[in-house]
Amino acid sequence: MPSIFSRIVAGELPAYKVAEDEHHLAFLDITPLVEGHTLVIPKREVDYIFDLPPAELAALHLFAQRVAAGVRAAVPCKRVGVAVIGLEVPHAHIHLIPMHNVSDMNFANPKIKVGEQRMNALAAAIGAQVPAVVAGTPEMPADPRDTKGGRETVQASEPDAFQAPAPNAAAPDDAAPEPLRDLTQGLKYVSESEASLEPVSFAAPAGGLTDEALAKLAGVPAGTSVERQELTYFLRNHTADEGVSGSPETANRFKQLQMFLKQELSGTQVYRFGAGPQVPVLVLGEGEGGRLQGFKTVLTET
Repeated sequence: MPSIFSRIVAGELPAYKVAEDEHHLAFLDITPLVEGHTLVIPKREVDYIFDLPPAELAALHLFAQRVAAGVRAAVPCKRVGVAVIGLEVPHAHIHLIPMHNVSDMNFANPKIKVGEQRMNALAAAIGAQVPAVVAGTPEMPADPRDTKGGRETVQASEPDAFQAPAPNAAAPDDAAPEPLRDLTQGLKYVSESEASLEPVSFAAPAGGLTDEALAKLAGVPAGTSVERQELTYFLRNHTADEGVSGSPETANRFKQLQMFLKQELSGTQVYRFGAGPQVPVLVLGEGEGGRLQGFKTVLTET
């Protein structure tokens, strides 16, 4: 009996396809550990990956290398993890898993639910970033994002160089790191209205994060009251299973953002300024070189 993967190859079953050539296929795992979790298979059904002849095994890994470049370019992550388990489906396959930490590769973790619309968007985004093959050899750019699609994605997410900061704000003196820009892109904090999350990066104030220094960073008048709040509490309604928006996909994105802020930055804290109805918010932690990184948004409280 053909494996479920062979039935996908034959077109008998649907799949969120990412990339394909004559001998290989890559598609999204429908029970992923994280968004962008991708499976790479040989089209020829072989149960145990190390039963593949050496040339076929090498070709499979070269194909996986190109797909991993696409995953890394399209999905915010530090690395793309690689795993071969081979117990669930009797058809050789490689797992490519976007990861920020080793724990992201733990197959004992609960699988996440990703909606059809988001899966289609992920498959298209990854597929657009997979480098082309030239003369039978994978054309791997020095940076996995160095593809036409990758350059367009980065350019589209770059802040407008001519956009002036708020009059009283301390202008970020460096662009926020790319993972943070990717993680916040399109997200909105929902209170009594919606407000976008805008990634920020500041040099740490010489005198530390006093209320006066924080007010300057937020662009609010000196003397504005500052309330400190824990990140998990601040995002609790957005990281619930379906989130305040009712969208599991959006809730998963807020969970990924929360994980990045807590694990990749140190001392991450939420700062609320004033009492409303419009409450500016800064979320800041310390990143590489002591820089302050995070995002800003606005709450509406009437």
